[in-house]
Amino acid sequence: MNKLTPKAAFRKLAAIYDKMVARYDEAAAPIGMTCEGCIDNCCLSFFQHHTYVEWAYMWEGLNKLPADRLEAIKARARDYVEQAQAALSRGERPHVMCPLNIDEKQGVCGLYEHRLMICRMHGVPNLLTRHTGQEVRFPGCYRCQELTEGMEDVPTVDRTPMYKDLVMLEMQFVGKNLRMLPKVDHTIAEMIVLGPPRLK
Repeated sequence: MNKLTPKAAFRKLAAIYDKMVARYDEAAAPIGMTCEGCIDNCCLSFFQHHTYVEWAYMWEGLNKLPADRLEAIKARARDYVEQAQAALSRGERPHVMCPLNIDEKQGVCGLYEHRLMICRMHGVPNLLTRHTGQEVRFPGCYRCQELTEGMEDVPTVDRTPMYKDLVMLEMQFVGKNLRMLPKVDHTIAEMIVLGPPRLK
C-alpha cells in the first residue's frame, strides 16, 4: 500500500468529514435537533481521539492561526491537561472546556473546519458495528434523547462505513510504521501539548 502525502491524505479526510456532516444533518433534520441554546456544551465532554491523520490535520489548521492565538490555545491546552489529570486521579471523569472553544456560552470552535470526527458526530443517535459483529449504539446527547422520546422510528447514523474509510486512510497516511508507533489515545488538549504527531 503506497503511503499518501499529507496533502493527499488531508483531502481524503476532508471528504470523509463531509460525509459525516451530511449523515449527521440527515438524522438531525427529522428529529428537529439543533445545538442552539443548548445548556450542555459538548465541548466540555471528555473525548479521546485515535488516529494520527486527524491529529496531523488538526495541526495543519493550528499552524494557519495567528501566532498569538496559537499561543493562547497552547496555554489553555496545558491547563486542560493539568485539570483533566487531576480529575482522573480522583476517579472522576474530566469536565473541562476544550482549549479550541472560543465562546463557552455558544460552544464555538476556533478550529471548526479542522474539527475532529467525534466533534462532528456527537449528538444524534448513531451505531457502530465492530469487526466482531457486535453492534454498539449511542442514543444521542441529552437534548436528542428528549426530542426522540416516544418517536417510533428514530433516525440513526451508521458510523461503520465512515470508520472503515478512516481506518484505511490512517493506514495509507502512516504507512509501514503504523504497528510500531504508539497507539493514539489522546484528548485534543494532549495533541496540542504534544505538538504535531511523529510518524517515525
